[in-house]
Amino acid sequence: MIRVLIFDLDDTLFPERRFVQSGFKAVDDWLRTVNSIVGFQQEAEAEFNRGIRENIFNLALRSLGVADDPQLIHQMVEVYRDHIPDINLFADVVPALDLFKGQMQFGLLTDGYLNVQKRKVAALGIADRLHVIVYSDAYGRQAWKPSPIPYQQITKLLECLPSECAYVGDNPAKDFVTAKRLNWFTIRVRRPGCEHFAVQLDRIQEADTDIASLDELERALERRGPNRVMKIN
Repeated sequence: MIRVLIFDLDDTLFPERRFVQSGFKAVDDWLRTVNSIVGFQQEAEAEFNRGIRENIFNLALRSLGVADDPQLIHQMVEVYRDHIPDINLFADVVPALDLFKGQMQFGLLTDGYLNVQKRKVAALGIADRLHVIVYSDAYGRQAWKPSPIPYQQITKLLECLPSECAYVGDNPAKDFVTAKRLNWFTIRVRRPGCEHFAVQLDRIQEADTDIASLDELERALERRGPNRVMKIN
C-alpha cells in the first residue's frame, strides 16, 4: 500500500525557470552596484532562452563588452547561489497536499547544492507541510540522484518499506531509475514549458506513469492498483 508520497523540487513543485530569473536579477543588481556593469540580466536571459545552460555568465558579459575575468565570474556565481529566491509553488501543489493530508506522509527529495536548495524550500514556505526533507547534497556529491542513498534515507527516516513509497518527479534522466529499482512507484509530472517536458527516454528510465499536473495525482496513484493507498493515523 502507498502511504508515503515523496516529491522532487525543481520543476515539480515550482518553476525552476523562475529561480534562474531571480538569480540573474540578483547578479544584475550586484553588478550594477559593485562594478557599474549594466544589462546583465537581459543578456543572461537571452542566452538561457536560446537553450544555453553552460557559461551563461561569460557569454552575457562578453555581449556587454566585458572581458572574461575568472574572479568576477566566481563572485557572480556566489551571488547567484546565495541570493534569496523570488519563487512560488505551482498552483496545484497545495490542493494536492490538502487532498492527501491524513492519508499520506509527505517528503521532499532534492538534488542541488545544499544551501541553494535550502533557500528554495525556505522561500516556498513548504517545510511545515512535509514530514521529511532529504537534501542529497548533505551526503556528498556522490549521493545525488540516481544514487540510492537519498531514497534509502527516506525509508529509514520514515520507517517505511520501499513498496509503500511513491516518487513524483520531472526528470527521467535521474529521478525514476533508482526509485523503480528499489520498488518505489514512480510518477512523472510533465509540465509544459519546463526543462524536461519534451524529453523521452527508454522504459528503464521513464516513470511508471505520467501526469500533466498534480491535479491528476489521485488517478495516477490508482494506477498502482486498487486500494493501494493506505490511510495513516
